[in-house]
Amino acid sequence: MPEFFRGVWTNPSAGAVLARLIGAMVLGGFVAFIYRATRQNGDSQPSFPVTLVLLSILIAMVTQVIGDNVARAFSLVGALSIVRFRTVVRDTQDTAFVIFAVAVGMAVGAGHPSVAISGLGVVGVAAWIMSRRGALPPAEHLYALEVKVGVGQDAEAALKPVLDPFLKSRRLTSLSTAKQGMAIEVCYQVALVREGSAGELVRTLNKVEGVQGVSLHRISAPEE
Repeated sequence: MPEFFRGVWTNPSAGAVLARLIGAMVLGGFVAFIYRATRQNGDSQPSFPVTLVLLSILIAMVTQVIGDNVARAFSLVGALSIVRFRTVVRDTQDTAFVIFAVAVGMAVGAGHPSVAISGLGVVGVAAWIMSRRGALPPAEHLYALEVKVGVGQDAEAALKPVLDPFLKSRRLTSLSTAKQGMAIEVCYQVALVREGSAGELVRTLNKVEGVQGVSLHRISAPEE
C-alpha cells in the first residue's frame, strides 16, 4: 500500500477522516448497486438504495468516533438505541443488505478497506447467483384468483386448459363450497404472463361451461 494511503488508514487526521468517509460513500454506492442489480423491479422502496449509501457513511463516522474507547462505545449504543424507524424492512434479503452496508461502513471507518472491498466482491457474487434462481414474483405482481364452478364439475380439469396460457405460475390456496353447497370455490395465487391480460383472463374463464363466477384482484403489498 502506498505511504500516503497507509497514513490515511492508520493515522486518522482530519484529511484521513474525510478520506474514510468518501471511501465509505463510494463502497456504499457499490452496495446499493449490487442491491439494485440483484432485486426484482418494484420489489423495494426507491429510497432503500440511498439509505444503504447513507448508512455506510454514518457507520464509518460512528466507528471513528468510538475508536478504541470502550466507554464511548457503550455511550453511543445507549444513544442510538432511542432511534426508531417507522418503515419496517419487508424482506429478509433487505435486512441482509442493511447489515452489509453496516459492515462496509464499519470496516472503512476502522481502517480496514481491504475487508470492505473483499466483502463487496464475495457478497456481490453470492447475491447475483441467488438472484438467478427462480424466485417468486414480487408481491405487487401476484393476484388472487377465485373461481366458482358447479358441484358436478372437475374444477382442475375444466380450468387448467384456460389458465395455463395466461399464467406464469399458480398455487392452490383454498378449496371450499359456496352458494349453500351448490358450487365449489377454488382460490389460487397466480402470476400473469402479461400484466395487461387480467381482463382477458376473466372474460375467458366466464365462458367456460360450469363456471358461475370469477374474481381476480391484485394482492396488496405489505404495509409500510
